[in-house]
Amino acid sequence: MARSRIETMEENRAKLIAAARKAFAEKGFAGASMDELTAEAGLTRGALYHNFGDKKGLLAAVVKQIDDEMAGRARDIAAGSVDEWQALLAEGAAYIEMALDPEVQRIVLLDGPAVLGDPSQWPSQNSCLVLTQQAVERLLAQGVLKPLDAEAAARLVSGAALNAALWVAASDEPQTVLPKAIAAFQAMAEGLLAKS
Repeated sequence: MARSRIETMEENRAKLIAAARKAFAEKGFAGASMDELTAEAGLTRGALYHNFGDKKGLLAAVVKQIDDEMAGRARDIAAGSVDEWQALLAEGAAYIEMALDPEVQRIVLLDGPAVLGDPSQWPSQNSCLVLTQQAVERLLAQGVLKPLDAEAAARLVSGAALNAALWVAASDEPQTVLPKAIAAFQAMAEGLLAKS
């Protein structure tokens, strides 16, 4: 049976994203050649333009894919926590730790902001923000957190984890910066706790 046009387009998108992900991780956005990555995918520049508009659009798709994977990994780590508060802290710390992953570091935390702008405005970050806000709302309802605006608290928690990860990624000594970043993130987040 012949593949549908939609299946072919999805397959081409997946090939281009995979080739770009490899090229961006190895050479960075600026060093990755569109001709090389389209050849790696077995496609033409026309396929890249049709699917993503340009190289920047392709980077946005790669960043979204990796960012979604990061969020899933952080949620999986948080799932082993004893309660929802510890899960929120674990998820933030896990996100910060992923700044040590060379692919995450280069594509999402260094090239992403340089090319795509403020990460807090990326659609993938907004998805994470929604999940964080839902967790904050549950913690507020349980009386775990001070009576604060849920969106404000969620934005600060998400922003702190993101900025800590950006700091780790940009550092000359990420292994040294990581524990400092996580400790500060956790201390800041604990300021949201209601006093018992």
